Amino acid sequence: MYTIGEAAKLLGISSHTLRYYEKETIIIPDRDENGDRRYNDSHIQWLQLVIKLRETQMPILTIKRYASLFLEGDQTTQARLQLLEEHKRSIKQQIRTLNDVDAMLERKIVAYKSYISKHKQNDFKS
Repeated sequence: MYTIGEAAKLLGISSHTLRYYEKETIIIPDRDENGDRRYNDSHIQWLQLVIKLRETQMPILTIKRYASLFLEGDQTTQARLQLLEEHKRSIKQQIRTLNDVDAMLERKIVAYKSYISKHKQNDFKS
């Protein structure tokens, strides 16, 4: 079991973020006899997924929906699958967009390097 500070450090996020996820019912940590939050390995694995979903721009509301569906049980498996498939399509679109931008930037960089190179050569001829 991990304290909130230990879990935050392990996950590379702040304790504030863990409290926020709890407030949004994305995670429901265990509590010890003093009422302090305790996170087990299952919590950590779930939070690792949540962090990755956030890194890929999944909205908090969608993560909350996924968490809620999970808590409802096996009868929501199809809905959870659809939610993840939809997000994967969104990620694929993001990748296409990033590849397009990368190609555009590469063309610009090559053009600027060529321009700079030509002007440096002209400076030496003067």
